[in-house]
Amino acid sequence: MNRTDFLIALIGISALVAGCEKGATAVTAPASKTSRDPGVRSAQIADAQKQYLSIEAVAVSQAVDVLALPGRVTFRPQAQSAIGATTAGRVVAVLVQAGQVVKAGTELLTIESADAGTARATLDQAATRLGSAESVFRRQVEMVEKGVGLEFERQEAEARLKEARAEYERARNAADLIGSGQGIRVTVRAPADGVVITIRTAIGATVAPGGEALLELGDPTRLQVVAQVPESDLRRIAVGQEADVELPALAARVAARVENFNPRVDPESRRSQVYLALSKRIDGLRAGMLAQIGLRVGAKADVLVPVSAVLIKDGKRRVVYVEREDGSFEARDVETGRNQDGRVVILQGLTAGERVVVRGALLLDTQAEQLL
Repeated sequence: MNRTDFLIALIGISALVAGCEKGATAVTAPASKTSRDPGVRSAQIADAQKQYLSIEAVAVSQAVDVLALPGRVTFRPQAQSAIGATTAGRVVAVLVQAGQVVKAGTELLTIESADAGTARATLDQAATRLGSAESVFRRQVEMVEKGVGLEFERQEAEARLKEARAEYERARNAADLIGSGQGIRVTVRAPADGVVITIRTAIGATVAPGGEALLELGDPTRLQVVAQVPESDLRRIAVGQEADVELPALAARVAARVENFNPRVDPESRRSQVYLALSKRIDGLRAGMLAQIGLRVGAKADVLVPVSAVLIKDGKRRVVYVEREDGSFEARDVETGRNQDGRVVILQGLTAGERVVVRGALLLDTQAEQLL
């Protein structure tokens, strides 16, 4: 409606109000007792003025119900390694930097450890005794076979050999647990291909088994997205549901699906974690990047009206004028949702099929303002 039409309509309504004692039809009266809200008022307008109104039936659109969630890119649990000290000692060299790509077996740290020196010396001694026991046992076997040896001496040699082997195995296992290196030096190596995520030690630091991890490695090809879901929405989540993941830092979007979820709810945030597998690799994707997740949790029927149908009353109330069977109009309070292609979702207050004023509603309520 242009400004001229609007002014003509207002003049017409004013004339009707001025002539109400002569039978004019424009009145404002309380809603009937059958109204949903006893406080709702109705409006009537002369048939001649209805040409300035556009009225449409409330539409219903079947839409996918999407749950918007914040999230973050993380390494999969199997793709992350925490590397600690295998023996007590002191760090004498840090051989990598955070962010560095490494291969399995790459040297990461060097530790000096007296325990490592002791373990390796013990292994050398056990190896010497094992070699001696094997030599004695072979000689006793040969002598018995030639008829010049005694059986009980062969049995004693065999028992000492078994004891020497057991001692050697214990010493070798202890040395293997400490790791590679020579003497008192221990070289800490990467257990698999990956990237150095964090270094939590420095040259001169004292370390011991069971302490804090010295480094963390991650496989950048095995990433996931973790969504933070309010506890009230957890009942709507199921393994296999599809989602769209937006990565603002990369200006990228990728499909994903729910792979698993954490059964525990954080007592402070009242949220739980849902893990999503990405459908493809994204160049430049890194652990820690923020993500916006649109999780499809089902279908729903949206009640839609044009944005122009919604008026604002008292600065906060949303009102729509609904046409009644007698030709009058009911001012109906509604709760609005998101805008969608020039229409607004009505969350509460209207039902499908009801006829609402979608253009010219300000003629019925000059004190209101349009939503847009």
